[in-house]
Amino acid sequence: QVQLVESGGGLVQPGGSLTLSCAASGFTISSYVMSWFRQAPGKERELVARINPSSSVTYNPDSVKGRFTISRDTAKNTLYLQMNSLKPEDTALYHCARRNILGEYDYWGQGTQVTVSS
Repeated sequence: QVQLVESGGGLVQPGGSLTLSCAASGFTISSYVMSWFRQAPGKERELVARINPSSSVTYNPDSVKGRFTISRDTAKNTLYLQMNSLKPEDTALYHCARRNILGEYDYWGQGTQVTVSS
């Protein structure tokens, strides 16, 4: 059974850092494109990081480039999102997701809340 479980969210001050984790089961994360998304109240869901399976090439949109880093630990079958220099506008519910061979995100975690506030 495929399952994704995020953790690591919380309240952090502007300029602070957090590391989110996404523990996967039922499949091997290094065999799939894996991504982190976020959604703030009243806003559309936004892709914030993506990692390719074999080459480990990563992608970040301009909004988080240079601040967010996606990585994975194949031994733990866990995906990470290191977030630095956090801003209030980074406040959102963060989800990890698996992309299948059709290009569709077919499995999602329940999300972990990140709140950036002083």
